[in-house]
Amino acid sequence: MGYRENPRPGGRSARVQAAVHQSVRDMLATMDRADITIPMIAQRANVTPSTIYRRWGDLQELLADVAASRLRPEAEPAKVGSPREDLEAWAEQYADEMASGVGRQMLRDILSASDVANAEKCSGYTQQQLAVFIARAKEQGEAFPTLTELMDHVISPVIYRILFDQAPGPDYVRKLVAKVMPEGTLKS
Repeated sequence: MGYRENPRPGGRSARVQAAVHQSVRDMLATMDRADITIPMIAQRANVTPSTIYRRWGDLQELLADVAASRLRPEAEPAKVGSPREDLEAWAEQYADEMASGVGRQMLRDILSASDVANAEKCSGYTQQQLAVFIARAKEQGEAFPTLTELMDHVISPVIYRILFDQAPGPDYVRKLVAKVMPEGTLKS
Protein backbone atom coordinates (compact mmCIF):
# COMPACT_ATOMS: atom_id res chain seq x y z
CA MET A 1 0.00 0.00 0.00
CA GLY A 2 2.54 2.59 -1.05
CA TYR A 3 -0.01 5.25 -1.87
CA ARG A 4 0.95 7.78 0.77
CA GLU A 5 3.36 10.52 0.00
CA ASN A 6 5.56 11.77 2.79
CA PRO A 7 3.80 14.94 3.85
CA ARG A 8 5.88 17.75 5.23
CA PRO A 9 5.01 18.82 8.77
CA GLY A 10 3.96 22.34 7.80
CA GLY A 11 3.12 24.51 4.85
CA ARG A 12 0.77 23.42 2.10
CA SER A 13 0.57 19.81 3.30
CA ALA A 14 -0.63 20.89 6.75
CA ARG A 15 -3.17 23.28 5.23
CA VAL A 16 -4.50 20.57 2.91
CA GLN A 17 -4.82 18.11 5.77
CA ALA A 18 -6.58 20.67 7.96
CA ALA A 19 -9.01 21.63 5.17
CA VAL A 20 -9.79 18.03 4.28
CA HIS A 21 -10.23 16.98 7.92
CA GLN A 22 -12.52 19.95 8.59
CA SER A 23 -14.56 19.15 5.49
CA VAL A 24 -15.00 15.55 6.64
CA ARG A 25 -16.00 16.62 10.17
CA ASP A 26 -18.50 19.15 8.81
CA MET A 27 -19.99 16.63 6.41
CA LEU A 28 -20.27 13.92 9.07
CA ALA A 29 -22.15 16.39 11.26
CA THR A 30 -24.76 17.13 8.60
CA MET A 31 -24.90 14.12 6.26
CA ASP A 32 -25.27 10.39 6.34
CA ARG A 33 -21.77 8.93 6.06
CA ALA A 34 -22.90 6.60 3.26
CA ASP A 35 -23.58 9.67 1.10
CA ILE A 36 -20.12 11.18 1.54
CA THR A 37 -17.68 10.80 -1.33
CA ILE A 38 -14.11 11.87 -1.93
CA PRO A 39 -15.10 14.25 -4.75
CA MET A 40 -17.56 15.95 -2.38
CA ILE A 41 -14.90 16.27 0.32
CA ALA A 42 -12.40 17.60 -2.22
CA GLN A 43 -14.82 20.22 -3.48
CA ARG A 44 -15.62 21.39 0.03
CA ALA A 45 -11.91 21.47 0.99
CA ASN A 46 -10.99 23.22 -2.27
CA VAL A 47 -8.54 20.52 -3.33
CA THR A 48 -8.59 18.02 -6.17
CA PRO A 49 -9.84 14.48 -5.55
CA SER A 50 -6.43 13.21 -6.73
CA THR A 51 -4.84 15.07 -3.80
CA ILE A 52 -7.01 13.09 -1.39
CA TYR A 53 -6.45 9.77 -3.18
CA ARG A 54 -2.70 10.36 -3.27
CA ARG A 55 -2.50 11.19 0.41
CA TRP A 56 -5.09 8.83 1.93
CA GLY A 57 -5.72 6.21 -0.75
CA ASP A 58 -9.44 5.81 -0.20
CA LEU A 59 -12.36 7.11 1.82
CA GLN A 60 -11.97 4.56 4.62
CA GLU A 61 -8.34 5.53 5.20
CA LEU A 62 -9.36 9.20 5.27
CA LEU A 63 -12.16 8.52 7.75
CA ALA A 64 -9.72 6.57 9.93
CA ASP A 65 -7.22 9.44 9.84
CA VAL A 66 -9.91 11.96 10.81
CA ALA A 67 -11.12 9.69 13.62
CA ALA A 68 -7.60 9.24 14.96
CA SER A 69 -7.03 12.98 14.98
CA ARG A 70 -10.30 13.49 16.84
CA LEU A 71 -9.24 10.98 19.50
CA ARG A 72 -6.03 12.86 20.26
CA PRO A 73 -6.34 14.30 23.78
CA GLU A 74 -6.28 18.06 24.07
CA ALA A 75 -4.79 18.13 27.56
CA GLU A 76 -3.35 16.00 30.32
CA PRO A 77 -5.86 14.08 32.45
CA ALA A 78 -7.46 16.06 35.25
CA LYS A 79 -6.14 15.78 38.77
CA VAL A 80 -9.13 15.17 41.03
CA GLY A 81 -7.63 13.48 44.07
CA SER A 82 -5.50 10.44 44.73
CA PRO A 83 -3.81 8.61 41.85
CA ARG A 84 -6.53 5.95 42.03
CA GLU A 85 -9.32 8.56 42.00
CA ASP A 86 -7.69 10.29 39.04
CA LEU A 87 -7.46 7.01 37.14
CA GLU A 88 -11.07 6.06 37.95
CA ALA A 89 -12.42 9.45 36.84
CA TRP A 90 -10.41 9.37 33.63
CA ALA A 91 -11.30 5.74 32.84
CA GLU A 92 -15.01 6.38 33.41
CA GLN A 93 -14.91 9.40 31.09
CA TYR A 94 -12.87 7.46 28.52
CA ALA A 95 -15.38 4.58 28.54
CA ASP A 96 -18.31 6.99 28.30
CA GLU A 97 -16.81 8.92 25.36
CA MET A 98 -15.74 5.78 23.47
CA ALA A 99 -19.17 4.16 24.04
CA SER A 100 -21.05 7.17 22.63
CA GLY A 101 -22.38 6.91 19.11
CA VAL A 102 -19.62 9.16 17.83
CA GLY A 103 -16.96 7.27 19.78
CA ARG A 104 -18.11 3.89 18.49
CA GLN A 105 -18.14 5.16 14.91
CA MET A 106 -14.63 6.57 15.27
CA LEU A 107 -13.42 3.20 16.61
CA ARG A 108 -15.08 1.41 13.70
CA ASP A 109 -13.53 3.83 11.20
CA ILE A 110 -10.09 3.27 12.64
CA LEU A 111 -10.46 -0.51 12.76
CA SER A 112 -11.89 -0.67 9.22
CA ALA A 113 -8.82 0.89 7.67
CA SER A 114 -6.19 -1.37 6.17
CA ASP A 115 -3.38 0.86 7.44
CA VAL A 116 -2.78 0.16 11.15
CA ALA A 117 -0.98 3.47 11.71
CA ASN A 118 -4.12 5.22 12.96
CA ALA A 119 -4.92 2.41 15.38
CA GLU A 120 -1.36 2.64 16.66
CA LYS A 121 -1.74 6.42 17.06
CA CYS A 122 -4.86 5.93 19.15
CA SER A 123 -3.15 3.35 21.32
CA GLY A 124 -0.26 5.77 21.74
CA TYR A 125 -2.60 8.57 22.80
CA THR A 126 -4.14 6.34 25.46
CA GLN A 127 -0.73 5.19 26.66
CA GLN A 128 0.45 8.81 26.92
CA GLN A 129 -2.54 9.64 29.10
CA LEU A 130 -1.94 6.60 31.33
CA ALA A 131 1.76 7.47 31.61
CA VAL A 132 0.73 10.76 33.21
CA PHE A 133 -1.00 8.86 36.03
CA ILE A 134 2.02 6.60 36.47
CA ALA A 135 4.37 9.59 36.68
CA ARG A 136 2.11 11.41 39.15
CA ALA A 137 1.92 8.34 41.39
CA LYS A 138 5.70 7.92 41.24
CA GLU A 139 6.20 11.58 42.22
CA GLN A 140 3.93 11.00 45.24
CA GLY A 141 5.62 7.73 46.17
CA GLU A 142 2.40 5.79 45.51
CA ALA A 143 2.28 2.24 44.19
CA PHE A 144 0.64 2.17 40.77
CA PRO A 145 0.00 -0.40 38.03
CA THR A 146 2.32 -0.57 35.04
CA LEU A 147 1.34 0.71 31.63
CA THR A 148 0.94 -2.88 30.41
CA GLU A 149 -1.34 -3.75 33.33
CA LEU A 150 -3.50 -0.70 32.66
CA MET A 151 -3.75 -1.42 28.94
CA ASP A 152 -4.44 -5.14 29.44
CA HIS A 153 -6.78 -4.97 32.43
CA VAL A 154 -8.58 -1.63 32.12
CA ILE A 155 -8.46 -0.28 28.56
CA SER A 156 -8.71 -3.56 26.63
CA PRO A 157 -11.82 -4.84 28.43
CA VAL A 158 -13.49 -1.45 28.03
CA ILE A 159 -12.83 -1.33 24.29
CA TYR A 160 -13.86 -4.97 23.83
CA ARG A 161 -17.16 -4.32 25.61
CA ILE A 162 -17.80 -1.20 23.55
CA LEU A 163 -17.18 -2.99 20.27
CA PHE A 164 -18.77 -6.38 20.96
CA ASP A 165 -21.08 -6.16 23.97
CA GLN A 166 -23.01 -3.71 26.10
CA ALA A 167 -21.27 -0.42 26.79
CA PRO A 168 -19.53 -0.60 30.16
CA GLY A 169 -20.97 1.52 32.94
CA PRO A 170 -19.09 3.37 35.67
CA ASP A 171 -19.40 0.44 38.11
CA TYR A 172 -17.74 -1.92 35.62
CA VAL A 173 -14.92 0.55 35.00
CA ARG A 174 -14.35 1.06 38.75
CA LYS A 175 -14.17 -2.74 39.20
CA LEU A 176 -11.51 -2.95 36.50
CA VAL A 177 -9.48 -0.24 38.22
CA ALA A 178 -9.93 -1.99 41.60
CA LYS A 179 -8.50 -5.21 40.15
CA VAL A 180 -5.24 -3.51 39.19
CA MET A 181 -5.22 -1.11 42.12
CA PRO A 182 -6.90 -2.54 45.22
CA GLU A 183 -8.07 -0.23 48.00
CA GLY A 184 -5.47 0.37 50.66
CA THR A 185 -2.55 -0.01 48.26
CA LEU A 186 0.42 1.04 50.35
CA LYS A 187 3.01 3.57 49.32
CA SER A 188 6.00 1.98 47.70
